[in-house]
Amino acid sequence: MKILLVEDDELIGSALFEALVAHHYTVDVAADGQAGLELATTFEYDLILLDWLIPKLDGISVCRQLRATGYQKAILLLTAKDSNSDIVQGLDAGADDYIVKPYELSALMARIRALLRRGNSPVTSVLAWGNLCLNPVSGEVTFGEQLLSLTPKEYSLLELFLRNPQRVFSRSAIIDRLWSLGGSPAESAVTVHIKELRQKLKTGGMTEEIIETVYGLGYRLKSPPEEKALGESGAGGGSEEIATGDKGERSQSKLKGLASISNVLERFRDTFAQQVTVLEQAKIALIEGNLSEVLRQSARQEAHKLAGAMGTFGYPEGSNLARAIEHMLMDDKALGREEVLRLDRLVTDLQQELTKPPTSLIAEPTPPAQTPLVLVVDDDRVLTEQLKVEATVWEMRIETAPDLTTARQKVAQTPPDVILLELTFPDSAENGLTLLRELAEQSSTIPVLALTGRDRLEDRVAVSRLGGRGFLHKPVLPEQIFKAIARSAPAKLIARILPQTQSVEAKVLVVDDDSATLAALSSLLRPWGFQVTNLNEPQRFWEVLTATTPDLLVLDLEMPTFSGIDLCQVVRQDPQWGDLPILVVTAHTDAESIQRVFAAGADDFINKPVVGPELVTRVTSHIERVRLRQKLKQT
Repeated sequence: MKILLVEDDELIGSALFEALVAHHYTVDVAADGQAGLELATTFEYDLILLDWLIPKLDGISVCRQLRATGYQKAILLLTAKDSNSDIVQGLDAGADDYIVKPYELSALMARIRALLRRGNSPVTSVLAWGNLCLNPVSGEVTFGEQLLSLTPKEYSLLELFLRNPQRVFSRSAIIDRLWSLGGSPAESAVTVHIKELRQKLKTGGMTEEIIETVYGLGYRLKSPPEEKALGESGAGGGSEEIATGDKGERSQSKLKGLASISNVLERFRDTFAQQVTVLEQAKIALIEGNLSEVLRQSARQEAHKLAGAMGTFGYPEGSNLARAIEHMLMDDKALGREEVLRLDRLVTDLQQELTKPPTSLIAEPTPPAQTPLVLVVDDDRVLTEQLKVEATVWEMRIETAPDLTTARQKVAQTPPDVILLELTFPDSAENGLTLLRELAEQSSTIPVLALTGRDRLEDRVAVSRLGGRGFLHKPVLPEQIFKAIARSAPAKLIARILPQTQSVEAKVLVVDDDSATLAALSSLLRPWGFQVTNLNEPQRFWEVLTATTPDLLVLDLEMPTFSGIDLCQVVRQDPQWGDLPILVVTAHTDAESIQRVFAAGADDFINKPVVGPELVTRVTSHIERVRLRQKLKQT
């Protein structure tokens, strides 16, 4: 658990820091209110210990400003003021609790534990996974009757996963949560700590893996053995883990997603029925020859919402029917008798569709058969060995080809995900450009990065013209090579090869005038660690954008007052927000609509009905592309 301590008294701050660290908390310290506010809004903390009387910005002001932005985490106010009016002022400002100085350390720790329990789903003081138990009060970890000896970081890792059983954490997110700002290690350190934790649990008698690797995202807690058994019997499927091929974990993941969307569906089932009622009214009015323009536009709008939402909730045919109705109502011309009859059938079929149980609500992504493969075409043995070592950190495989003939054979037998290609081979009349040209003529989609000690403009131009994705000039560090892969590879590959940089802890603003769609998108994104703000009033867009400072926008294409195109253009015209990733969600996939989306400055579009894994992968990919570019600019 990570705590922000805002305290200007160096002596008190140092003593509290040591005490908190001794209780397995990760602590960042700020010496004034302004610094504390900036840290709280930049990084994620489980709790803020906030002194009242601090420089620049007092604790009450910090508390009020945080709550005004929608900050939800616990705030414990430390104060020497003990009058009733002072206490009321502190709680009214948004503090969850207060403790009066001087205080007993044991009482402070008890208050902290109480607030942390309140802020997390487990209200019990003991966190358990099968026969494994972690007691935050005593700081002990046991498996059955055996006491396990863990290092502080291993303990913190285990506690993080136990407190967030459905959350996927990337390596960078784990570093943010478990290391202080001054002691952040390389992301490979997370891999080492998780490996050692797994080993210690196994040595302590555990036969089940507790932490699983989720390709493209990071790590999460597996479902306990007894829950897995229930999931298998309820779902009727065997066992399949996302990272290793065990079906049980995929079933559990799917069931959680199904439950989430199913809950939203139950909330909005009446809304769907009301929307279909509007279509029924328009149909009757059309048959009777008195369809007003107001009712026509209202029915078209409701059909548009249904087309976007129903497929997400397990009614793909319903989306198709609603889209057909929308298209019929879009034209201003009068409908002929055959068209009226067709509209009648469409509305009737749509009504019948809603009486059926939903089909599979979430399409599961096809798991990779194995870790991503990089083919290094180079006779430099030292470099290839370095890449093999570094690849284990990035969870990739490296195969090598010392010459172009071997490379051709390997590409034909097992096409790699990426090719790193040396341009010069002293013992051959051919060069790397020959292979790159052959791949281009075959219309190969394999990304190729040139990796060479020869730095000539002619080579750079040739690589670019032949479709190369990057040009690396030796000498180059292995880490820089993998970053180049991340920057150049397709989005679907980035989601698989960047687990250590996939920081899905980000803020997403979703704008859609349909409340059902907003709820569905939120239920798909939030389990992956995204902080989602929903907005169904496009006219409040700029106000909410500047207040929430999101990392990515998801905009519906067609909305009243201001469309997604309008909002996209407004964002792109502002220098502060010009680089903000924007995804447009649309049920219209015709060439003209897509051209409008990209012409307005959108980075990508997602078809309605939205498929959960595609949405998560697209959102994560675009956020990480921006963060990676920013990081590379700083190096």
